[in-house]
Amino acid sequence: MTEKSEFFNPELETMDREQIEKLQLERLKTTVEHCMHSAFYKQRFKEAGLEPGDIRSLDDIRKIPFTTKQDLRDTYPFGMASVPLSQCVRLHSSSGTTGNPTVILHTQKDLNEWANAVARCLWMVGCRPDDVFQNTSGYGMFTGGLGFQYGAERLGMLTVPAAAGNTRRQLKFFTDFGTTVVHAIPSYATRIYEVMQQEGIDPRRDTKLRTLVIGAEPHSEEQRRRIQDMLGVKAYNSFGMSEMCGPGVAFECKEQNGMHIWEDYYIVEIVDPKTLEPVPDGEIGELVLTTINREAMPLLRYRTRDLTRIIPGECPCGRHHKRIDRMKGRSDDMIVLRGVNIFPIQVEQVLMRYKELGSNYLITLKTDEVNDSMTVEVELAQSYTGGHDAQKALIKSITSRLHDEILITPLVMLLQPGSLAQSEGKAVRVKDLRSVFK
Repeated sequence: MTEKSEFFNPELETMDREQIEKLQLERLKTTVEHCMHSAFYKQRFKEAGLEPGDIRSLDDIRKIPFTTKQDLRDTYPFGMASVPLSQCVRLHSSSGTTGNPTVILHTQKDLNEWANAVARCLWMVGCRPDDVFQNTSGYGMFTGGLGFQYGAERLGMLTVPAAAGNTRRQLKFFTDFGTTVVHAIPSYATRIYEVMQQEGIDPRRDTKLRTLVIGAEPHSEEQRRRIQDMLGVKAYNSFGMSEMCGPGVAFECKEQNGMHIWEDYYIVEIVDPKTLEPVPDGEIGELVLTTINREAMPLLRYRTRDLTRIIPGECPCGRHHKRIDRMKGRSDDMIVLRGVNIFPIQVEQVLMRYKELGSNYLITLKTDEVNDSMTVEVELAQSYTGGHDAQKALIKSITSRLHDEILITPLVMLLQPGSLAQSEGKAVRVKDLRSVFK
């Protein structure tokens, strides 16, 4: 690759569909054979009456049973490894709130490939060796820290491993080090802007920021546009999960019309979360991923629980790797209220259309006597100066639009800026108190 090239790895990024699928089949067969070194998959194949030789085409992947998060917990910590522990150099672990966490092992080759994938993503959105990359993710067990760190270094950027929190220090680094590229979760990106306002910092005048990488929590297109307007940057959506290594699974290109999923690393399926049958391109379902370029702990047909769709058609950028849409939410995060299925991101889409509102909100569900109810608390924008009557009219308008979107009439409450708790990690958007009363 050269600095003028639009591709970090032209040979892999510009393959046509026939070349992609040929490579996928080769790597799938190799991966399935390799998985027979795992006691878990060896037993799983035996129970299914399968042999590695039964996988002769990409369609044959549907013969393989699904792998779930519970499987990882049941085999905790190293029961799914396909290599001896002596060949592994790192592990990452999810923060399970109940029971065992999920653990993913890596060989040195796995880490090298991961760094290449992240570097490919960053290069795709215009990052180059003369950029200064600041990472506001937590390090340690959370993959967003080290994943982006090694990818940015692989690309050749000067990296600032600022880690999470301490926003005023983050801003000092922006200005002192000439940061041009930042990685942050969407809710923290809005927090950065709030502190900029408090400190009298104009991101366009006082910083060199131009590119923001966002991900790790579901967010709407309206939220992305708001972040771009606030910080004066281009904000690119990314997708990753620790079970698939971490960041670098899928990434937007400069077209910002869906995330290219790297099909030389993964086979992607979209299935109906209830029937587990495949759905047509363009239809929303659960994302299922198979790793085909991993040594320590490959996963076959892993149910991510994330809901998205494959975007039909070709991307103008010249990459033929399939594109997935931003995550609608998780199948296990869906709110069922009075028989209606609601995703938090639907509420966000409505709220972010109002310039009078800030970016922080909280949905609370509770039971009033016999009926379940929803309350939406949302902070006003720092610049909002409307009086009592204006706020009443604003509440009425928001309530009406929310009803049109989610078919439920919530109680809408406007709060002063800074009223809701801030989190250094993923934002807490839903508080379900209904179980307390049942």
